[in-house]
Amino acid sequence: MLDATNAVRPTHAPADHPKVKPAKVGVLLANLGTPDATDYWSMRRYLNEFLSDKRVIDYPSWKWQPLLQLIILTKRPFSSGAAYKSIWNTEKDESPLMTITKQQTAAIAAQIQEAYGDQVMVDFCMRYGNPSTKSKVQEMVDAGCHKILFFPLYPHYAGATSGTANDQFFRALMDQAWQPTARVVDPYFEHPLYIEALAQSVEKAYAAAEKKPELLVVSYHGMPKRYLMQGDPYHCQCQKTTRLLKERLGWEDTQIRTTFQSVFGPEEWLKPYTVEEVARIAKDEGIKNIAVCAPAFSADCIETLEEINEEIRESFEHAGGEDFLYIPCLNDDPAHVDALTTVIKENLGGWV
Repeated sequence: MLDATNAVRPTHAPADHPKVKPAKVGVLLANLGTPDATDYWSMRRYLNEFLSDKRVIDYPSWKWQPLLQLIILTKRPFSSGAAYKSIWNTEKDESPLMTITKQQTAAIAAQIQEAYGDQVMVDFCMRYGNPSTKSKVQEMVDAGCHKILFFPLYPHYAGATSGTANDQFFRALMDQAWQPTARVVDPYFEHPLYIEALAQSVEKAYAAAEKKPELLVVSYHGMPKRYLMQGDPYHCQCQKTTRLLKERLGWEDTQIRTTFQSVFGPEEWLKPYTVEEVARIAKDEGIKNIAVCAPAFSADCIETLEEINEEIRESFEHAGGEDFLYIPCLNDDPAHVDALTTVIKENLGGWV
């Protein structure tokens, strides 16, 4: 995707002057990451990098690292590996997140190529695992990118997602003798085209359903409530996405509900917890037919394909629920690709 073979010596420069590539603009998409495989050591490397991130787990190292290294990473790679194996893309030998991110990148790159030609190049990196942020920044610099637009593929800002992705990007820039000019894309949780893409995905799923769901559960990845109290805007941005989606669909408040999933550790997280709420909905409210979507994820991954479509589905059904419809993430749907490409073009203003 990146061509670094066209370097030339600047005009009037001496013969020993290093060659310089023609100036280009890079667009670097970033997602969470994925293990390279489902075996114990691949999972352990991935989980160690992820769970050692202070943005994800901010406990003091002296307290957290012994617990992580001696207990959690002894057992969890087995259970996480089994979960990944249940959704693994065996044909390509990679996780669904990797497959979908590649598809998204290719679709966006095609639109950017059509708009700007070879002036702008598009690639992707992962915060954890491969391809690393550092390696992709180096490739872009080697290819002559004097400017890089960094785009965390998280609609909503959270320190544990967008924040840590940005941290890693700027760490990578620290290694460059000639740092490219950098921009970071703002969260796009309220962008009209993103909301439109979400609404279309819901409408298509409802139209294709044998029985129309009584309630749409909008499940976002959770985080400790303490982070909200410290000023993280994630919770408020999630609530706004749900409200805008409801308004675009023309629904009443009773037809849609916000919940939070993926609780980890002993402290209180944002509530209501999806896995508990779907069971309560079935048992206490008598709602037997629901749909669930996950707007905080730009691509289907372990948290959607395994947690929502297996664990959360089971919680609902065991409580008496009958019909459970999982609405896939936007992935490489054309409306989503158009939305992401538009966000990129808006952020390239003045550069191309």
